[in-house]
Amino acid sequence: MATPPVPRRRYLRAVKRWLWWPLILMLMYWIAAWSWGQPFMAMPRTTWELARLPPPAALPVPVEGVRAARIADTFGAPRGTDRTHAGVDIFASRGTPVLSATRGIVVSVREGGLGGRQVWVLGPARERHYYAHLQDWQPGLQAGDVVGPGMQLGTVGTTGNARGTPPHLHYGIYGADGAYDPLPLLQAYALQASPR
Repeated sequence: MATPPVPRRRYLRAVKRWLWWPLILMLMYWIAAWSWGQPFMAMPRTTWELARLPPPAALPVPVEGVRAARIADTFGAPRGTDRTHAGVDIFASRGTPVLSATRGIVVSVREGGLGGRQVWVLGPARERHYYAHLQDWQPGLQAGDVVGPGMQLGTVGTTGNARGTPPHLHYGIYGADGAYDPLPLLQAYALQASPR
């Protein structure tokens, strides 16, 4: 009985192995595509989407019922002897809802330092939105939550170095080059929303 030559057997095994690779790759692609759309992938999916978006050109005022025209431009104003104001103060009654100005991912819910009770949200273009001096946080809010514009983050208060001042939200935006003035974005949104 004649046996096939060894090189032919190796060739057939190699061909069979190579025929399996496209099938394995298609299966891996299907699993990845299915996973990407699942709820447990909301945070990575949102992070990917936000990183690809440009910085916003307009944002709603993140305190319920406050108009942009009522906000003083205090960005860059001296604060003590060694720092400047890196945001705007939005005054409202204690307990007024503080709303997310943008779609994003909550990256921190914490208490401490100058900001007292605060929430940080990673928004479009990977800019960080800072909500400080909160009286309280929205119940159940935690790092990793995906939020949309208008979702409540907490309420206006006087925590941190705002003790003894009228209740307000300190709102700041931090881009790649550091803090920049959010007031023009709030004013631009008000102009877009006003009837013509």
